Amino acid sequence: MLDIKFIRENKEKIADAAVKKNIDLDLKQLLAVDKERLSLLQEVEQLLALKNDLNEMIKSAANDVERKEIIEKGKEIKTKLEIKEPQYKKIKEEFEDLMVKVPNIISADTPIGKSDEDNVEIERNGEIPKFDFEIKDHIQLGKDLDILDLEKGTKVAGFRGYYMKNEGASLMMALMMYAMNKLIEKGYSPMIPPTLVKGAALFGTGYFKGKEYDSEVDEVYEVASGDKEADGKSSKEKKFLVGTAEPSLLAYYSDEVLKEEQLPIKIVGYSQCYRSEIGSYGKDTKGFYRVHEFMKVEQVVLMAADEEESIKMHDAMLEISKEVHEELGLPYRVLKICTGDLSAGKFRAYDIEAWMPSRDSFGETGSASNFLDWQARRLNVKYADKNGEKKHVYMLNNTVLPSPRPFIAILENFQQSDGSVLIPEVLRKYMPGNIGKIIPKTK
Repeated sequence: MLDIKFIRENKEKIADAAVKKNIDLDLKQLLAVDKERLSLLQEVEQLLALKNDLNEMIKSAANDVERKEIIEKGKEIKTKLEIKEPQYKKIKEEFEDLMVKVPNIISADTPIGKSDEDNVEIERNGEIPKFDFEIKDHIQLGKDLDILDLEKGTKVAGFRGYYMKNEGASLMMALMMYAMNKLIEKGYSPMIPPTLVKGAALFGTGYFKGKEYDSEVDEVYEVASGDKEADGKSSKEKKFLVGTAEPSLLAYYSDEVLKEEQLPIKIVGYSQCYRSEIGSYGKDTKGFYRVHEFMKVEQVVLMAADEEESIKMHDAMLEISKEVHEELGLPYRVLKICTGDLSAGKFRAYDIEAWMPSRDSFGETGSASNFLDWQARRLNVKYADKNGEKKHVYMLNNTVLPSPRPFIAILENFQQSDGSVLIPEVLRKYMPGNIGKIIPKTK
């Protein structure tokens, strides 16, 4: 969410961002509603002030006649408030509905484009492997190595369900441990946040398209069962499962005023993640490239409101992801996300993709995003600068490693002619017995 004052002063920038992000926004309507909102707010505040003055005047009235006149005047004000307050409430709701649609501005170096097809490859690293034998995809490898069971996963969990088994389970946990320790070494504080959260955390970070959860467009699971408060009463709060640790990590500081010397705050979080994938119906239906449940290590940064420094931080976060892929030995490329593929709240973004032989293409394994203060305004996270002025922090996030796709890339890139799969060197210390290879099970 942006500051309305900023919107008023930067109408052309906002309109341009909406067009380039393919967002339907009636900016003229928003500004007209804002003007009416301010006018009604002023009227309501004046009436309330008069009401308070009259209450004091009643106490000091010289006689009953004067008191009666004041009471009659108070009734007039009450009648006016009964009209104006609902009008203000209605226009305020309309204003808020429009405000949540306002996109963030776009960085000067973001490519112009209409969709993900216009994202720009800016870097490619690593040698794509050449095989002198017929390769298998991760589905067949998982079955032959007895480390992945999609059939039982579907039976128990439904479409996109899976079981990770034996060395596969160890390898997946090794990826998570490697990523967590990597970021701790980089100065990030580790955290395991809740994955069951209130809607405010998801709205605040932009995971709801509007003010409230919409099951038709938001790729989020709502928990249907009721909950109890500490006093035993039924909770009226709706609860949701997060699709990444980002909402929980950033909401940790909601409604707080930090000190500038605390910044930047760097956190690495591990969490289970849940995504309904409703927007991906019919895509990647085989294997576990696109699943409803997985693990992920996520990094977030809260920093001072400096656009130039935020771009430097954003690039530094991407460098960590590149380093991770290089240490895992995975060929990868980096995409700069174009305007048409940039979500409403993002100022600037990158994707990183690893080579997946069975797809004969790269597949997304991470995304780094810079939101400036768009999320912080929704979450109400501020800091006091050296002069005591309160400002909203800037918020950035990056996927260090999700569990499924790097796992796919490792299986397929490091498969051997005998059906075995080599384990990247950096992961072996996290494997039982420090094993360096997963071999097919004897039948």
